[in-house]
Amino acid sequence: MRSVVALAVTAAFAASFAAQAQEKKAPPPAWHQGKGAKMEKSTLAPHAGKMTETPASDIAVGKLKLPKGFKAELWASGLPGGRAMAASDDGKKVYLGTRVIGRVYEVTDDGAKRTVRVVVDKLTQPSGVAVNKGSLYVFAIDKVLRFDGIASNPGAQPVEMTKAFDLPPEQHHNWKYIAFGPDGKLYVPFGAPCNICEPPTKEYAQIRRYNADGSGKEVIATGVRNTQGFDWHPKTGELWFSDHGRDWLGDNTPSDELNRIAKTGLNFGFPYCHANGVKDPDVKKADACKGVTMPVLLMGPHAAVMGVKFYTGKMFPAEYQNTMFVVRKGSWNRSKPNGFDVVNVRAGADGKGAKMTPFLTGFSEAKDAYKFWGRPAYVQQMPDGALLVSDEQTGAIYRISYSAPKAAKK
Repeated sequence: MRSVVALAVTAAFAASFAAQAQEKKAPPPAWHQGKGAKMEKSTLAPHAGKMTETPASDIAVGKLKLPKGFKAELWASGLPGGRAMAASDDGKKVYLGTRVIGRVYEVTDDGAKRTVRVVVDKLTQPSGVAVNKGSLYVFAIDKVLRFDGIASNPGAQPVEMTKAFDLPPEQHHNWKYIAFGPDGKLYVPFGAPCNICEPPTKEYAQIRRYNADGSGKEVIATGVRNTQGFDWHPKTGELWFSDHGRDWLGDNTPSDELNRIAKTGLNFGFPYCHANGVKDPDVKKADACKGVTMPVLLMGPHAAVMGVKFYTGKMFPAEYQNTMFVVRKGSWNRSKPNGFDVVNVRAGADGKGAKMTPFLTGFSEAKDAYKFWGRPAYVQQMPDGALLVSDEQTGAIYRISYSAPKAAKK
């Protein structure tokens, strides 16, 4: 009888333990959200980033392809997870934020070589970096720091500014690209805290601007799912930005976007309307696309469009003046790869007639399968007119320069 009781008790305990384990079972990762019945069995998943240092000798810069006269060279390495860049006024210091690894790097250029150091570590996705009047601003999901005079003082201690910027707490799509505009304001996006959903509060899916001290908060655009890059038109001063389309609607929809803010207060559609008028099948609303500002250009489905930079330098041919370089880091939510490149976008100042052409390619080595060695993320124009391109996968920066091809001998 004791054995029977003991077995019953053991069985009851096991059942209770199993029930508790089931209750405590971790929810699926955030990128799973929004799959739906049609995509339920899909094995697609985000590509794991390489968070260890890649030796310079293992970085296949020789595989990169550019238009005639352009050259790519390895400018710096040893920057695992390096993404958005910001340069000092003289270009001698370049700062890189990261997402997963939690660091901000400083690259010092002495002309002959580049050296790398970590400015700050152990932050939560500090991808946003910007330089203003000699101060480095760092935006993590839950923290804002300012390092005054850092270019000349490596030991500069951070000034805590978090409270002034009123940061919402959710992590998903809340890593940031930040930049100071021609108006002296600091522009900061707050992405949707989901793949597709009604945001829980109005704090998300928007772009804000602030005074440099965090005062004067103003929402300038809504319905923005996840912008990871923006820049201002050199002539009009209008803000143009990239935006990621939602996942799990299939290989070819919706497209990522390139958008233009002609005036403050525009709505760009999320979560009801995507791309060029695609109504969301999961989050529905009557007249879903009514009043929505449509993109200047569709950038390709799931291409992970990132950095945006208007070219104003003098090194490249005149045809590139005031055109955009836009980085497409590369897809994961489609069966065949898309992106993994930098494209050149040409458009009228009003956004009309926009079209893109390949510029920097060679990161992906197969059209029908995921076989890539690098994932470009951002571009930074330097004082001499060269472009820097960060590669999050290899932790490298490439320098893109131009020399006019020599005339052929007769």
